[in-house]
Amino acid sequence: MASNRGFGCSSRRHFLASQGVGIGSLALAWMLEQERATARQEAPRKPTLEPPTYDLLPKAPPSPPRAKAMICLFMQGGPSHLDLFDPKPELVRRHGSVFDGEIKYDNAGQASSKLFAPPWKFRRRGECGMELSELLPGLGEVADDITLIRSMHTGVNNHGQSISALNTGRIQRGRPTLGSWISYALGTENQNLPAYCVLTDPGGLPVLGVENWSNGWLPSLYQGTAIRPTEPRIADLDPPEHYEGAVQRRFLDYLGAINRDHLAGHPGELDLAARISSYELAARMQTAASEALDVSGESAATKALYGLDDPESREFGTRCLIARRLIERGVRFVQICTGNQDWDHHGNIVNALPKMCRRVDRPSAALVRDLKTRGLLDETLVWWGGEMGRLPVIQNEQNIGRDHNTYGFSAWMAGGGVKGGYVHGATDEFGHRAVENPVSHADYHATLLHLFGLDHARLSFPRPGGEASLVDGQEARIVTELLA
Repeated sequence: MASNRGFGCSSRRHFLASQGVGIGSLALAWMLEQERATARQEAPRKPTLEPPTYDLLPKAPPSPPRAKAMICLFMQGGPSHLDLFDPKPELVRRHGSVFDGEIKYDNAGQASSKLFAPPWKFRRRGECGMELSELLPGLGEVADDITLIRSMHTGVNNHGQSISALNTGRIQRGRPTLGSWISYALGTENQNLPAYCVLTDPGGLPVLGVENWSNGWLPSLYQGTAIRPTEPRIADLDPPEHYEGAVQRRFLDYLGAINRDHLAGHPGELDLAARISSYELAARMQTAASEALDVSGESAATKALYGLDDPESREFGTRCLIARRLIERGVRFVQICTGNQDWDHHGNIVNALPKMCRRVDRPSAALVRDLKTRGLLDETLVWWGGEMGRLPVIQNEQNIGRDHNTYGFSAWMAGGGVKGGYVHGATDEFGHRAVENPVSHADYHATLLHLFGLDHARLSFPRPGGEASLVDGQEARIVTELLA
C-alpha cells in the first residue's frame, strides 16, 4: 500500500489543480489563501529545551512603575459603604419606606424591603471636601491623600466567590492570589525576608482560610508567608538552643548540598526547588524577620500615631506598623486581614460597625500618614476594602443589620501613583448598584498591575492548554481616571 505521509502542501495544490472545474478553482484559491495566511503568522514558539527556573530575585517590570510595593488592608465580611463612604440623601429622605426596586437578598428569610438610612452623619473632610462618615475621623484626616472608589462591583453575592474575584481574578477557587502574581513578576528587594507576607488576625482566618494567600498553580515559591498576630509570629523560626550558631550552620550547609544534588537529578521539579528555597530563606530570616517584626524600638510618637496606646486599636495598629516596617525593608506585598466575618453585619450594625471602625480607622490612616512622612507613599500602594458592601434595606427587623451587596460598594487607595483627594464613580440614589464609572475586579487588577509597570494582557504563566493570567481573558480596562 502506498504511503500518504508525503501528501503536503505542494501535492495538495497539484491534486486540486488537476481536477479542473470539478473541485475547481474556488477550492484551489481557498487553499492558496490559507497557505499565505499561515505564512503571515508569527513562527511557532520554539520548544523550551531546558526546564525554567524561578526565583525571588528583584526583576525590572517592562514599563516604568509608579508602585514598587503594596499593602492590602483586607476588611473581610463586607464593610457597609452606605454607612461609611457613600452618602445618599434620598435614602435618608425615604428612611422606613418600602423600596420598590429589584434586590437580590442573600438571606431571604430575614429580608425586608424597608429602606434603612445610616444612623451616623457624613461631613466633608480635607481640602478636597470628600464626604465621609463620622465613624472614620482618622481617614478624614488623610482624605486629601486617598482615592475613594464608590463604584466597585463583583456581582457575586457570596463571600467566598467575591473574595476569590478580588483576590485571584475569578470566582473559582484554587487560583494564584494577587500577592503571588506580583512576587512572581517582580521578586523582592530583600532576600532575607519573604516577598509576600500575610498578617493574620487573632480572631481567626478569613473566609477561605489559607487560600487567601495561595500560589495556586504558580510555583509554591510564590505563596504568602503567614505571620501570626501573637508571638511567635512565625512558627518554628528559631532553632532549639542546642542547634544554635555553628551547629545549625553546618547542618544547613550539609542539608543544602544534599538537596542541590537531589534537585540536579530531578530538573523541573518546582515544588522541590521551592522547598529548598524556603529552607534557605528560613535560615536567613532568623535574624532579619525577628528585627522587622519587633516594634519595641519605634518612638512613642509613632506608636501613638498607630493607636498602640488604645486597647481597641492596639492590635490592628501593631500589624499596620509591622507592615510599614516590612515594606521599608524591601518586602514586595503585605496583606493585613481582619478576622472571619468581622464586617459581616447582618444584625446589630448600630453597635458592631462603630466597634470595627474604632479598631481599624486610626491605624489605617496612620499607615498612610507614616508612609508619606518617610517618603515611602509615592512608591507604596495602599488598598483598603472588603469583598462586598451592604444593601440599603433592613435585614432582621428585631436586630437591624444589612445583607450582602456586591453590585455597588466602596474601597479606597492611596499612594503608588493614584490621585489624592479624588472620588471615583457612583452608585444609584439608594447605593445599591454601581451606575457611574463602575470598576470591576478585572478593572482593578488591570489598573493595579499597570501601576507596577506590568501589562495585565502579557503577565502570564504557562499551563496545559495555554497561558494563564490574573485577568485571564476577562474584559478589563486600566482605570486611568484613578492615576495621578
